[in-house]
Amino acid sequence: MRTAYRVETVRAAEADLMARLPEGALMQRAAAGLAAACCSLLGRGRVYGARVVLLVGSGDNGGDALYAGARLARRGAGVSAVLLGTRAHEGGLAALRAAGGRVIGGSDDPYEVLAAADLVLDGITGIGGRGGLRPDAVPLARAARGSGAVVVAVDLPSGVDADTGEVRGEALRADATVTFGAYKPGLLVDPAREYAGAVRLVGIGLDLPSVPDLEALQHQDVARLLPRPGAESDKYRRGVVGVVAGSARYPGAAVLAVSGALRGGAGAVRYVGPAGDAVIAAHPETLVHAGPPEKAGRVQAWVVGPGLGDGPGAGTAVAEVLGSGVPVLVDADGLRRLDPAAVRARTAPTLLTPHAGEAAALLGVPRASVEAGRLAAVRELAERFGATVLLKGSTTLVCGPDAEPVRVNPTGTSWLATAGSGDVLSGLAGSLLASGLRPLDAASCAAYLHGLAARHATGPGAPLTATDVAAALPAAWRDATAP
Repeated sequence: MRTAYRVETVRAAEADLMARLPEGALMQRAAAGLAAACCSLLGRGRVYGARVVLLVGSGDNGGDALYAGARLARRGAGVSAVLLGTRAHEGGLAALRAAGGRVIGGSDDPYEVLAAADLVLDGITGIGGRGGLRPDAVPLARAARGSGAVVVAVDLPSGVDADTGEVRGEALRADATVTFGAYKPGLLVDPAREYAGAVRLVGIGLDLPSVPDLEALQHQDVARLLPRPGAESDKYRRGVVGVVAGSARYPGAAVLAVSGALRGGAGAVRYVGPAGDAVIAAHPETLVHAGPPEKAGRVQAWVVGPGLGDGPGAGTAVAEVLGSGVPVLVDADGLRRLDPAAVRARTAPTLLTPHAGEAAALLGVPRASVEAGRLAAVRELAERFGATVLLKGSTTLVCGPDAEPVRVNPTGTSWLATAGSGDVLSGLAGSLLASGLRPLDAASCAAYLHGLAARHATGPGAPLTATDVAAALPAAWRDATAP
């Protein structure tokens, strides 16, 4: 499990450790890891003679950059420091000068130095920075980004919010970020994640709490959570998922939701709705019923909403499913008809799976505000509805109604922004619910497998369809559970 912690928690752990170490020892640990990462990024044998520019702010990140620059200078790199602000870390400056580095000033042109750089270290602001870059730093940041040099952020790209992942103003986009002690939420959540590039964690010995603020599943976590049939299993013991989806206008949504459900670990799928002929033609193993849901037979979980449309029967179907005593996943058209009080009154769990536009409608805010503050939005939705919420998007987030860490999915790809992809995800997550997984785990594992399936479907960097994603789910399952 990859974990992330808020700035307040990281700083408390740093303060506790610094009290037990000689003065400056913690910064030296960070600088050593930062310098090693820079050597790796420059490539073996290319450090000697490399042109390195440090963009140095007045905080500890500037000190980390200066000490790392001194280490690179001792290995033969030509290191120049551009100071922003009225002060810089005195010990770091002295170490850089002693190692043969120089500080740009007087008649030196920082833009000329940046234009010739092989690597730029961004030490402008630290994890406490808010509100984007200051105006005087913006031209230098743009010059660094336009230089063709490898840009390495120190702990966090300058201008992004470490705790929320928000970018309120201009920020310096890095090719790589070297972060110290712990991941910060902003390194895992868009839009800030897009500025971080490849993220490398350098351990510095922090003693962090056992419960993080954010977590991201990895293969071994998914393998541990996914259901496996036992020797005594039959299709009913493995769970039956009911899918209420599709309409005369959108029969494909029903087919795609059932496609995901059939590959999600449940023993059987009951489809309820008007698209039964299309479902049977695509998936003859499906149990089909015209409806209503309460007459379709017993299920262990319901999926409702994909492709229901806005006809009068859609609201009735959603209300009927929500009135059941089993876990319910609500997606797409089903989300238009949600009453927070009705959802909170349910005795069984509820999982909501909106995209940013649907989340904005549920919260009564512009879509742009959800996209800019995804972490805040998913937390508010979970609290308002008393439900687990999977917020789809560039980084899919899953938040439960209780005080558990928010989960961020690491496997997504922008190629999943295609028609019907969310229907497959809903069926998959609903199937995992019917198999007995709690909503947080079902949603997290579904998002993980969904993203992994997209990568398996066509390889990196190629268009795909929702049908491709569904067909690749078995390969993704095998990948995640391989010994």
